[in-house]
Amino acid sequence: MTRKIHKEGYLLVSTVFLIFAGFTTLCFFYKTAILYVAATISFLFLLFLTWFFRKPERKYATDENIIFSPADGRVVVCEEVEEDEYLNERRLQISIFMSLWNVHANSFPVGGKIEYCKHHPGKHFIAWYPKASNENEHTTVVVNTHKGKIVFRQIAGVLARRIVCYAEKLTGKEIKQNQKLGFIKFGSRVDIFIPLDAKVEVKIGQKVKSTQTVLARLS
Repeated sequence: MTRKIHKEGYLLVSTVFLIFAGFTTLCFFYKTAILYVAATISFLFLLFLTWFFRKPERKYATDENIIFSPADGRVVVCEEVEEDEYLNERRLQISIFMSLWNVHANSFPVGGKIEYCKHHPGKHFIAWYPKASNENEHTTVVVNTHKGKIVFRQIAGVLARRIVCYAEKLTGKEIKQNQKLGFIKFGSRVDIFIPLDAKVEVKIGQKVKSTQTVLARLS
């Protein structure tokens, strides 16, 4: 498995690299302690960003009867709720919390036609709080599959300040399962709302991987 830098990190990684290069050049001409410290800090930050925006290459399968995990992280919610933004009906909600150490690229958990996509500005509570689903900044996407509509949300957290969602430009179009959905920068969460008769395959506290872990099976 090879690792690359996700395209959403190109600008930030390049900027920090130039800052590091600048401090390193200054150290060559002006050998002062403050410049050495600045160069060291910028180098460590560069290493962190390169690691954070990593893009692991994974092999994956597709199955129209399966809902795959759209994110790396840990399951923090698995319960019946009212989905009141679009469907206005009872659904099973599975929530995945992505810590600072997880891969933050997201994928479509199912394939089908994107019927709805809307970004909601909001607050930045800790992402695993229940109220974060509705009150935090988030983007809601609805995909119409051959077995009904699946709703999922990308939710910003305390550190996350930007949600990238490729579905905004794909509304009304067909997408493939495990296709790239977007990226949430620096700590976040994804909620999925599935039919009540779906068979859940994960439990609270379980670690999951995008495109790899089966969250549920549609009946």
